[in-house]
Amino acid sequence: MASLDELLAQIPIADIAAKLGVDEATATAAVKSAVPTLLGGLEANAQDASGAASLEAALAQHQSSSLLDGGVDLAQVDEADGEKIVGHVFGDNANQVASTLGGLDGAGGSSLMTKLLPLLAPLVLTFVAKQFGGGGAGGTQAASAAPGGGLGDLLGGLLGGGGKSGGGLGDVLGGLLGGGGKSGGGLGDLLGGLLGGGRR
Repeated sequence: MASLDELLAQIPIADIAAKLGVDEATATAAVKSAVPTLLGGLEANAQDASGAASLEAALAQHQSSSLLDGGVDLAQVDEADGEKIVGHVFGDNANQVASTLGGLDGAGGSSLMTKLLPLLAPLVLTFVAKQFGGGGAGGTQAASAAPGGGLGDLLGGLLGGGGKSGGGLGDVLGGLLGGGGKSGGGLGDLLGGLLGGGRR
């Protein structure tokens, strides 16, 4: 089973820092906040049949992508596609997600997140697409048999919760938010809402 660390290791922090005009520490903090949140948003979408079907269609389009082959070249990332992905994943909450993420310690603010999420979204979707299409017995058919089942398990596994959205995502976000109460639940509440009833 692929892991979140495996995905994070493929993201070119130095290139992202240079593109966004921030130092590498800020870029690292921002990426480590944004990637689990994107995965959490995908998992939220996989919880209902229509969301899972839409997500599977998007994954099918990204399975043949070469974005992650032999190192990521940010020049190859389609940010317009990334904007669409972010919009589909978070719906009307996209700006709120960027704002909440940007407020985390060291994450660089909401304007940085607004630029970063569309850069990362195609990378995250391509990574998930390759795991979903090529990994595990039955591949796409097994996942399609029960909407959100195989796909939800894959996303939950990436988030460290074995496919149970409350646990894995909650644990990851608890770690991101530090448990110290300072950002107390802003992102957790927002994504909890996404996971509770889809995006709408």
